[in-house]
Amino acid sequence: MTDLIFTERELVQSLKEYIQAQESKLETVKNWANKLDVLTRTSTSDPEGFLAHPVNAYKLVKRLNTEWSELESLVLHDPSDGFISNISMHRQYFPDAEDEMGAAKALMRLQDTYHLDSESFSKGKLPGVRYNAFLTVDDCFDMGKTAYNENDYYHSVLWMQQALRQMDAGEESKTSKAEVLDYLSYSVYRMGDLPRAIELTRRLLSIDPSHQRAGGNLRYFEQLLSKELREKGHDEQEPADEKPIQLGTYERPKDYLPEREIYESLCRGEGVKMTSRRLSRLFCRYQDGNRNPRLLLKPMKEEDEWDNPHIVRYLEVLSDEEIEKIKELAKPRLARATVRDPKTGVLITAHYRVSKSAWLEAEEDPVIARVNQRIEDVTALSVDTAELLQVANYGVGGQYEPHYDFSRKDEPEAFKSLGTGNRVATYLNYGTAVFWYNLFRSGEGDYRTRHAACPVLVGSKWVSNKWFHERGQEFRRPCGLTEVD
Repeated sequence: MTDLIFTERELVQSLKEYIQAQESKLETVKNWANKLDVLTRTSTSDPEGFLAHPVNAYKLVKRLNTEWSELESLVLHDPSDGFISNISMHRQYFPDAEDEMGAAKALMRLQDTYHLDSESFSKGKLPGVRYNAFLTVDDCFDMGKTAYNENDYYHSVLWMQQALRQMDAGEESKTSKAEVLDYLSYSVYRMGDLPRAIELTRRLLSIDPSHQRAGGNLRYFEQLLSKELREKGHDEQEPADEKPIQLGTYERPKDYLPEREIYESLCRGEGVKMTSRRLSRLFCRYQDGNRNPRLLLKPMKEEDEWDNPHIVRYLEVLSDEEIEKIKELAKPRLARATVRDPKTGVLITAHYRVSKSAWLEAEEDPVIARVNQRIEDVTALSVDTAELLQVANYGVGGQYEPHYDFSRKDEPEAFKSLGTGNRVATYLNYGTAVFWYNLFRSGEGDYRTRHAACPVLVGSKWVSNKWFHERGQEFRRPCGLTEVD
């Protein structure tokens, strides 16, 4: 997306040049019109006397034969050609409708994960940001409409309510208040809040009494509410809640991920905390890779990150120059990240993994070969049968929901095509790096290694992965008979 920033700057410059050309053209035409206005006032006051002078007669013929034709050509000349050509050249790199919808969904994902209300987004109140960014009424309306079109009435309510709030505060917009109330009232109804849906629909009708759907919707909502009240044995309708709709007014519908709340609380830093006793068992050390010659003079700084399962972190594993080189090599090849279909083993895209990735081979650049060797040295595992170095960039709200890196027993085809067995270990570079084993020595999967990548709230997240497979590690990490590592 950084490329798009510079593309937009180039388009703005092209647009300014177009405006300048149009202004210059208009100024020429205005000067011509002003000059001829004075001349024609004189000539029409006494046509015969004016033409009695042979020079005037000559210039009239010349103007009509030559100069007016030149003016016609000037008016017909379209200075937009350069701008149109420029924008057409760049259009192939523009985001499409799917990208826009994905970006809108990303904001909603961040909203849910980090408990941010729509007003926080609208006013740009995000932690750690360096630049202010605001959402207009029209932006909020489009966000709500995106959710509405996906039958996501929960988010539609939040964003339509924010659009209405900003309208009520006096902000101007292309979107009418009737449009916002139309979407909001129906979305509120779909969230099961009939009293508020009725109130909003009445407000819509007060603004636009001839609205096509509102009258029918109001009668329908009132009938439903009357039926509910009769069934509950109530005589009168309870007044609609006067509190404004905000995050928490309605319960977010459950989805396919049973551990959604735990996952999101971990992303907010509200997860499991270690006891002091467990913390006392975590240490830091210098790791020389079992007296590896390449690590003797400069051992790796290693810290225990977690005890169960055992996860270690390595510090200062990549230099800034290496990081930039890896990004430079990966950037032209970044494509939507995929996952392996557990039934077929085929790589497919999935909505629960939102990032772009590229695969880099050691032969492509000395930096990749050097990084691979360093990973092998510090983990004492062979990279010969490991997967290529995967580089991933998590864009706007990018994430990878809870998953296992190893294939389970009901996924026999997952890595069959590689011919190297299951993923025995995972190594992730973030500048610092983390490492853990996915399998016990018995070859059974360690279900404690379920992990995720939280949605990126602010900044740009890059990571490079190295997945080790069972084949080739037989003498580096011998098998065992138990599921205890």
